[in-house]
Amino acid sequence: MAKRSSLFIRIVEGKNLPAKDITGSSDPYCIVKVDHEPIIRTATVWKTLCPFWGEEYQVHLLPTFHSVAFYVMDEDALSRDDVIGKVCLTRDTLATHPKGFSGWAHLTEVDPDEEVQGEIHLRLEVVLGTRACRLRCSVLEARDLAPKDRNGASDPFVRVRYNGRTQETSIVKKSRYPRWNETFEFELEEGAAEALCVEAWDWDLVSRNDFLGKVVFNVQRLRAAQQEEGWFRLQPDQSKSRREEGNLGSLQLEVRLRDEMVLPSGCYQPLVQLLCHEVKLGTQSPGQLILLIEETTSTECRQDVATTLLKLFLGQGLAKDFLDLLFQLELGRTSEANTLFRSNSLASKSMESFLKVAGMRYLHGVLGPIIDRVFEEKKYVELDPSKVEVKDVGCSGLHRPQTEAEVLEQSAQTLRAHLGALLSSLSRSVRACPAVVRATFRQLFRRVRERFPSAQDEAVQNVGNMDTPASRAKEAWMEPLQPTVRQGVAQLKDFITKLVDIQEKEELDLQRALSLQAPLVKEGPLFIHRTKGKGPLMSSSFKKLHFSLTTEALSFAKTPSSKKSTLIKLAHIRAAEKVEEKSFGSSHVMQVIYTDDAGRSQTAYLQCKCVNELNQWLSALRKVSINNTGLLGSYHPGVFRGDKWSCCHQRDKTDLGCDKTRSRVTLQEWNDPLDHDLEAQLIYRHLLGVEATLREKHRQLSAGPEAGPVLTGPGGGRCFPPEPPFGDGGWGLPPRGPPAFQTGATLPALPSSCICLQPPRTQWPSCSRYCRTSGRPIGPAQLAPPPWSPATSWSCRHEAAPHNMLSPARCWETPVHSQLFTSVPLVGVHGLGLSWAE
Repeated sequence: MAKRSSLFIRIVEGKNLPAKDITGSSDPYCIVKVDHEPIIRTATVWKTLCPFWGEEYQVHLLPTFHSVAFYVMDEDALSRDDVIGKVCLTRDTLATHPKGFSGWAHLTEVDPDEEVQGEIHLRLEVVLGTRACRLRCSVLEARDLAPKDRNGASDPFVRVRYNGRTQETSIVKKSRYPRWNETFEFELEEGAAEALCVEAWDWDLVSRNDFLGKVVFNVQRLRAAQQEEGWFRLQPDQSKSRREEGNLGSLQLEVRLRDEMVLPSGCYQPLVQLLCHEVKLGTQSPGQLILLIEETTSTECRQDVATTLLKLFLGQGLAKDFLDLLFQLELGRTSEANTLFRSNSLASKSMESFLKVAGMRYLHGVLGPIIDRVFEEKKYVELDPSKVEVKDVGCSGLHRPQTEAEVLEQSAQTLRAHLGALLSSLSRSVRACPAVVRATFRQLFRRVRERFPSAQDEAVQNVGNMDTPASRAKEAWMEPLQPTVRQGVAQLKDFITKLVDIQEKEELDLQRALSLQAPLVKEGPLFIHRTKGKGPLMSSSFKKLHFSLTTEALSFAKTPSSKKSTLIKLAHIRAAEKVEEKSFGSSHVMQVIYTDDAGRSQTAYLQCKCVNELNQWLSALRKVSINNTGLLGSYHPGVFRGDKWSCCHQRDKTDLGCDKTRSRVTLQEWNDPLDHDLEAQLIYRHLLGVEATLREKHRQLSAGPEAGPVLTGPGGGRCFPPEPPFGDGGWGLPPRGPPAFQTGATLPALPSSCICLQPPRTQWPSCSRYCRTSGRPIGPAQLAPPPWSPATSWSCRHEAAPHNMLSPARCWETPVHSQLFTSVPLVGVHGLGLSWAE
């Protein structure tokens, strides 16, 4: 059982930001930090004080994280970027918003004394003496301190204050992971109420020292405990009064925290098997569980439920069957072909998720190179005459302004070229499309043709309104693109025809061929450096190569098309972590710690181009190696240079490490490895939240016009089977007839609305434990050992006649309309599963 935490983050927009450039504007972007660790950087929006980003992320974190902060920065080309302001949300704040924080938050000034991070290792003791007690404070080490110097490090020392006395440790130069192992003692006065304060500082030769954080201890509590040792989180100095803040603008955010307790796989097997059984039966399933889930899912969470179900069935090899069931349900309630999949249904949301999960890599491969080329060219394009910007063209000394007609013609040519390239690349990509996607579209094509067989419905929705009337330009200035669009319509129709033309044998062959290949997880250019000898490690020593990460190995090649060489086998990876900035003069370097074929520990240093690429590679490496044996719990964020580690200055190369690994901190991607237990837990939590609605829907669906009459029990009371699941075969009870209980069997928990009076002097369990007053069952009861005797004085409310508990078979002879349970209050239920009503 493991607790997992994740953050959904949406950075929407900013407004009223201050101008940081001489032009009276700014070039804002956002950096997201979790516990001061940068994990996300948004795009820069140029020349605006009201930027819109609209970027979404999901981050998996350790449950022990403390805060998430959003820093709004102004990008500068020639100098260091300016800090505009920040918004900080603590874990406790997010926990008070079950549906997440959503809205505008004012930016606050970034105070250096509040920008603290890291932990300090202390041992505190109260030493008893003959005359007086002494307080002993041992300052052992610290880790992950804030970098206060330009070299990405600090020169930390510790100041210990108590009762007017101050003592300091030595200064450790250029380290964020210092080790002191120094001890200080103070005379402990009886009844003294002053606290012990331990402060960390960065020493500076010229300017004032920088504050790194502090920890405050209650001495009276220490006196009672006698001794305390551990890692303590450094806190900011909040004793100073805050300065009056100017107007720094606001940031619109959506942040949602989700904590899940994931149980072992075996706990979810009954639920997964039930869902798979429902999908395999399709529309013939008597339970119609998938339909119930759809009807009980609100609009706001339907996308999440659809994605979770899709991933669960994808992991079970039933994604196509699941979508086929949804297709049939959707078609069954659709009367017009042109409204198919237009609603916010589970089918449309599941299909959207399926195409992202199963087809995202395919689209990246087909369209990615063309889109990259569009951004690389950076050509000015505008077809709307009211928005055209006329610029100077020509070489030096021959500048002349472009005419509006020239700008429009050049823009039209550029757009036609890009659009033609996109359509052409897509139309040639049929064989590259995943077999499961093609087979799913084939099944959809068949279902639609069965439901709408007439000729006018042959091209349902005309493939996104690709018919000639609908594809006419809505604005006159879009007319220059119409020839390319019409040609593209023909190409796409031909593409869709070929896409669905896949036979069962071809699908199996493609899937079999795919199963023989190690799935590609991530690829792209990186710079590599592997340390050798005692020479200095400089960024210039990195070599650019093309890397590929599969579920088997991390490989490299000179170019994407060159032959690959294996660098690290996946099973040998022990950690993937960041390298501190001072080691290579860059904050975008990661290290992969692994063992070679001889069992020796090795480290590969890889440099990325930006913080986003760094975190994406770290996430990919951590996910594919999360189940490896021998994963490290600590590591060195520096490098072993000369005869010591650059981070903590320890001289033992085999030292365990001075910082914790972060193997569970990852960014969620559409191509993530499937997490079957987490998906099952999310479905279970959703079903638990709509349990009451599910029961009601089950009753309505189970009721039918063929329902028989209500039978009359002894004394005129009406008798019928209890509410589901007690009378539908669940909980060990058969659909009809009295159950055959065994010695020591457990009775099902009775509905909380029932009350049952135990017959005197019988060997049946005390049903009165399920009390109407308490509103809930206390727990299941155990049957007494045989012989079981008939109850001669059984009685229920308004039912005086005795009832023989061993001969109730006639009450099961005819099915009873389950709607009775919504209109007739339950009065008594005994161990055989019979219900009496007034």
